Amino acid sequence: MMKLLTESENLEDYLEELEVTNFSHPLIKELVAELFNEEQSEIEKVKSAFQFVRDEIYHSWDIQSIRVTCIASDVLKYKEGICYAKSNLLAALLRAKGIPTGFCYQRLMIFDLPEKGCALHTLNGVFLRSVNRWIRIDARGNKPGIQAEFSINEEILAFPVQEEFDEIDFPTIYTKPHPKTIATLETNTNTIEMYKHHLPDKL
Repeated sequence: MMKLLTESENLEDYLEELEVTNFSHPLIKELVAELFNEEQSEIEKVKSAFQFVRDEIYHSWDIQSIRVTCIASDVLKYKEGICYAKSNLLAALLRAKGIPTGFCYQRLMIFDLPEKGCALHTLNGVFLRSVNRWIRIDARGNKPGIQAEFSINEEILAFPVQEEFDEIDFPTIYTKPHPKTIATLETNTNTIEMYKHHLPDKL
């Protein structure tokens, strides 16, 4: 398993409420109250939030929706988003419960061939105090050929990184989403066109 690096040594930096992880929004607070209870262990809470975002929030490309979402509350309201948006929601849910959560990146082929281009893919890094380490989870959303799972023993992510095709697995867990990914969501109005032509390919 790859050695993960943290952008900050201060776990508080991974709990901050950002504009895009707006966990004090009523919709997020309502979901937090539904998803979590005091009997759950930390690991159960992370798994519950992960599975909700993975399974209940559609990946916009999979459903061929043109709607672009970004801020966590909007991702929840419309129940859709690409990985950049879904990772904002997962971070919001976990940060709301005091579980340090950051943002991780891979550079992947956007479609099936390298000549069709690459794009940044966002997933989340989560610090589990109960085992005193970071894990990565990918709530992109499963479909045939993609089967990401929650696991503290091994990474079961959405995509294997194929270095022979210039794909890159970046080891750093960032405290905030990369500005390029947020700018992409904020400046585009059609997810299909954005996904085909406007996703950033470099950190």
